[in-house]
Amino acid sequence: MLTDASPERLAHLYRSMLRIRRVEERVAAIYHTDKIKSPVHLSIGQEPPSVGVCEALAPQDVVFGTYRGHALYLAKGGDLRGMVAELYGKVTGCGRGKAGSMHLGDRSVGMMGTSAVVATSIPHAVGYAWAERTRKRDTVVAVFFGDGAVEEGVFPESLNFAALKNAPVLFVCENNLYAIHTPIHVRTPKPNYCERAEAHGIPAERIPGNDVLATAGAAKRAVDSIRLGGGPRFLEVETYRWREHVGPGEDWHLGYRSRAEGDSWVERDEIVRIGAMLDPDRRASIDASVDDEIEDAFAFAEAREFPRDEELYQHVFQP
Repeated sequence: MLTDASPERLAHLYRSMLRIRRVEERVAAIYHTDKIKSPVHLSIGQEPPSVGVCEALAPQDVVFGTYRGHALYLAKGGDLRGMVAELYGKVTGCGRGKAGSMHLGDRSVGMMGTSAVVATSIPHAVGYAWAERTRKRDTVVAVFFGDGAVEEGVFPESLNFAALKNAPVLFVCENNLYAIHTPIHVRTPKPNYCERAEAHGIPAERIPGNDVLATAGAAKRAVDSIRLGGGPRFLEVETYRWREHVGPGEDWHLGYRSRAEGDSWVERDEIVRIGAMLDPDRRASIDASVDDEIEDAFAFAEAREFPRDEELYQHVFQP
């Protein structure tokens, strides 16, 4: 990994986060036209956890995610054209139009899939990690989940099994402070997520402030340890979503959180912070290239076909 302040690394992080932000802003802008054929859970504001962690992963490593998975899909190397076409329900999408926004996957880059059911990807990731260790493969498995998933019974069960089997898995809690519309303080008397992991013998670290550089650094330390046989690790990354839980709009009117709270996170936008560290000409060049790539991806999706009826019978499990 490049040094923290090198222009090359900062440019990489800036481009990766900006690419996620811009494509999701375009999704939000056209969602009312009904061209997007599935519900969307946008990652706007939550780009740093995926980008920071994926920077520390090697090509052979794999990730499992949640229904808010656009950021993870793109950060792990998923094809932008394929993602946009999938949101359009087109046959050239990464799931041939069958997956939609909530079930993105691309095994060629180690994106093993996302789930619409809270916490279900956690045991899947642990099982995959245990299988890879049994096969003696050099694979680290990272599983992403929200703070609400920590309250599901499968979470401590998975921690226990991972610790017992020394599975090469990195647990990444994207703590955006809310489980849909319910804040942490209403759900639990003590949101001691790192302590819960440590109670199972799993070293844990909390990264405050949605800091992509701190996240990447913590992820590298964790991944390096896992790869050397040190067993599972746990990261809690504090982050914040700017848009509504599901859909393209804002939801301050619902009253479960305040605009003042949201504004405090917008003012600390990590994309703006990292972009300000770059040479202005280089930043402008990145901005232009990202805009061009997004234009191409949406034009690609618009021009492609919907699946034919017989596609319903393809890629269906048959014992």
